Amino acid sequence: MSKSNNAEIVFEEQDFDGFLAKLKEYPGIEYLGDVLEHRWGQRVIRFYDLDGHIVEVGEDMKMVIKRFLASGMTMEEVSVKMDASIEDLTKLLNS
Repeated sequence: MSKSNNAEIVFEEQDFDGFLAKLKEYPGIEYLGDVLEHRWGQRVIRFYDLDGHIVEVGEDMKMVIKRFLASGMTMEEVSVKMDASIEDLTKLLNS
């Protein structure tokens, strides 16, 4: 099947690791590579749907902040890593 690679559907997932485990139950999925972690910390996976469209599923940004904080990073360190203000990060956490 021909794949155009000219459009992409993007979703965010709160339980990214659980989503990855669920994907493994479908051995026929064609991936566009391994899990990628962007410089701001969001992890994503890209694959083709049954019609040849690219689908990207990324970790919910609120969960990225929580993951960093749980790893021992301070809010200041998270702010630098994600290139976002502490105020914006706090708003996202409280939303």
